[in-house]
Amino acid sequence: MFLINLQGKESIYEQIRSQIVRFIQAGILRPDDRLPSVRSLAMELGINPNTVMKAYQELEKNGYIYTLNKKGVFVSGSKEGKSEKDTSDAMKILMTLKEEGFAKQEVIALLERVYEEETC
Repeated sequence: MFLINLQGKESIYEQIRSQIVRFIQAGILRPDDRLPSVRSLAMELGINPNTVMKAYQELEKNGYIYTLNKKGVFVSGSKEGKSEKDTSDAMKILMTLKEEGFAKQEVIALLERVYEEETC
C-alpha cells in the first residue's frame, strides 16, 4: 500500500503522512476505514515503529485519523462546515458510547435532549 523512498529528500514519516492524506483525498481510504497498526506497518516497511507513530500522531493532530484504545487507528470522517478534528472528536465520543453498550435510540434520545436544552 505504501511506497517509501529510503533515499529521498522527504523524511520517512512525512512520506507516510502525505500518502495517507492523498489516499483519503482520492477516496481510497474512506471514513472509518482501519489503518494498519503502528507495529505492523513498521514491520511491513522495515522501519522503526516510532517513525510510523510520528506520522500517525501528526495525522491525528490534523484530524485525518483517530485512535480508539484497543481497537486501532481509523480514518476520520469530515462534514462540510466542520473541521476534521471536530468530526474526529465527535466520532470518538459516539464510538465510545457504542462500545459502552448504548443503543442507537438511546444516543439519539440523548442528542435530542442536548439540542432541546440549547433552544431553551
